[in-house]
Amino acid sequence: MVGVTFWALFLLATITSLGTAWALGANSNSPPFAPAIGANAISTMRAAFLIGILAALGALTQGGSISETIGAGLISGVAITSLAATAGLLTATAFMAFGIYTGYPVPAAFATTGAMVGVGLSLGGAPAFDTYRRIAVFWLLVPPVSGGLAYSTATLLRRDDVPETVSIPLLAAVVGGIVANIRLSVIPAPAGTEQGSIAGFVSRVVGVPPVAEVDVVAVVTTLLAAAASFRVIRRRTQASVDRGVKTFLLVLGSIVAFTSGGSQVGLATGPLENLYQTELGLPGILLLAVGSVGILGGAWMGSPRLLQATSREYAQLGIRRSIAALVPGFIVAQIAIVLGIPISFNNIIISGVIGGGLAGGSAGVSRRKIGTTLVFWLLTLVASVVLGFGLYRLFASVLVV
Repeated sequence: MVGVTFWALFLLATITSLGTAWALGANSNSPPFAPAIGANAISTMRAAFLIGILAALGALTQGGSISETIGAGLISGVAITSLAATAGLLTATAFMAFGIYTGYPVPAAFATTGAMVGVGLSLGGAPAFDTYRRIAVFWLLVPPVSGGLAYSTATLLRRDDVPETVSIPLLAAVVGGIVANIRLSVIPAPAGTEQGSIAGFVSRVVGVPPVAEVDVVAVVTTLLAAAASFRVIRRRTQASVDRGVKTFLLVLGSIVAFTSGGSQVGLATGPLENLYQTELGLPGILLLAVGSVGILGGAWMGSPRLLQATSREYAQLGIRRSIAALVPGFIVAQIAIVLGIPISFNNIIISGVIGGGLAGGSAGVSRRKIGTTLVFWLLTLVASVVLGFGLYRLFASVLVV
């Protein structure tokens, strides 16, 4: 009977994780391609197809760090059981569904983090205050950092003395340099680490020792990637500014979609870390594959409708402000992945939109709307802790595990 109960809970937890990943794929991965759709650079259905593929690949190659934080870093002294994982995921998904159907800003990262803290406390675990401090500091820094980067980007794009044949390639160079250093599980990594970067891999292959503790080969590789990106987009914008901007929007959207998958999948797979890897001894890539399938399905089946809506919103923002929001989103999300901090991608984009709007003299968002957003963020975090705690207690009182 115990074996039957275990596998039944395993199946239930996996299905719940898939459902959560589906919701994330349908709702959290739409912003990257919305500006390109609004600029008529790509059709809605083709964008949805690419989002699914790219987000799933990002989930597979970059999702491990945040998944580990959600699964093992939020509570000390106990391991998350299959029943607790199910309770946490159901709680988080309920909050996401509420946000989807009511239109209220409910961040997925807040809901999942709060839910897993709640079920962990209900299991008898101790709060991981060091982790909470790291997460809280990062969350508090997201609005000013993302907004500040967006403001700087929008200011550059609005300058009359800097033509778009220069400003757009410069942004492409920044993105290209960062891409050379993002960590991916498919790139061979040094001993003791699970992910490697293109720049780091080239450095190890060349074998030149650091100079004054600076990895010269990695720096040169980064600069070459930036220069190549600058040259490609520069040539496109010189031939046609409109075509060059659309090309950059497509490339940027692809990279951001990839990043969003890596930053979001852990919210769905993290609760199952102990179940899959510790209790069953399965490789972590298998769990990420489960989340990737859910994100892929959600993007293909659920995102077209949202893409149409968000593309109209981004069309109203304009291309410059859209780019100004996406570039910081990519940078901040990659930092979160490196640090293993759970984030809601849409929150970063919202901060970027506000920052980009300030460059034009107005944020384009009412103070009341900003206040409502902040209130719902806090309510989501607190309420998810309480609901996760109570739901696990309810499940535990009904089921004998």
